[in-house]
Amino acid sequence: MSTVTSQLSISLDGYVAGPEQSLQDPLGRGGEQLHEWVYGLETWRAQHGLSGGERGVDAEVVDEMTRDVGAYVMGRRMFGGGDGPWDETWHGWWGEEPPFRTPVFVLTHQPREPLPMAGGTTFRFVTDGVHSALEQAREAAGDGKVAIAGGASTVRQYLAAGLLDTLQLHIVPVVLGGGERLLTGLDDLRLEQAAVVAGPTVTHVTYRVLR
Repeated sequence: MSTVTSQLSISLDGYVAGPEQSLQDPLGRGGEQLHEWVYGLETWRAQHGLSGGERGVDAEVVDEMTRDVGAYVMGRRMFGGGDGPWDETWHGWWGEEPPFRTPVFVLTHQPREPLPMAGGTTFRFVTDGVHSALEQAREAAGDGKVAIAGGASTVRQYLAAGLLDTLQLHIVPVVLGGGERLLTGLDDLRLEQAAVVAGPTVTHVTYRVLR
């Protein structure tokens, strides 16, 4: 059975997005700081069709976390486009060639036909919950991993349901002071530290999720 993983950048005070999130500012005020560490890396740039970039510890972490991923699951807020009935012209934040290059299963309450994109990504919209999305993602992934891409609410649901095997947090030395917390309401969550990698600007901690 496919390993189910998730990785998120998080602030020192436990937020994965800043306050005042909106369609224009999906990461909220200050939330962009959580991801600045990855933008200059060779691996990230290659995934987005860009050349050049840095190698090093952080790039090795990104290589590892994206290796052998056969399918992704994400929430509607991460895919974007607002709430309510779909605007069919909305194809996500990533342009015509998203970086996933595998099937992506989007959790939503609004039906929508599959959306094939350039480069091998196909977005499929799942209206019957987290278990169904994971089952479909596992079938699509085959022997590959299933990555729960986010956002925080989606990852929380998979943690609460006991469906996540590993959780990797990229701890960024910023304090946001508000926004969307990752672990709210998960009072019974039990984690076991599996690995720690110190990068130049962030610390990567991998946990096994204990049943």
